[in-house]
Amino acid sequence: QVKLVESGGGLVQAGGSLTLSCAASGRTFSSYAMGWFRQHPGPGEEREFVAGIRRSGDRTHYTDSVKGRFTISRDNAKNTVFLQMNSLKPEDTAVYYCAAAVSDYSGSASDNYAYWGQGTQVTVSS
Repeated sequence: QVKLVESGGGLVQAGGSLTLSCAASGRTFSSYAMGWFRQHPGPGEEREFVAGIRRSGDRTHYTDSVKGRFTISRDNAKNTVFLQMNSLKPEDTAVYYCAAAVSDYSGSASDNYAYWGQGTQVTVSS
């Protein structure tokens, strides 16, 4: 089991940057693929896949709307996964969650991720 705690959210102007961090407890962090998801404000909004990274960090994948702007990375020695967000847009406003998956091929489906953090708010003003 792994406990995840996100940090780094906040308020930023459009075009700005933020880096989210997700610290994991336990000594088996490197055995989990990691992902970042977000949930936009409003009733009925579902959790949306943003980016994923494999256990070793050798492969990453992104949803189309963030490609070229966001970068996911991990430091297995520090049990931490990051999401560098550049050129932020108002539509990036959401609660961002990190998640851990046992399978190294978990893709973008939230059901494949067994462990979740509590989320961190990112607000982008226009």
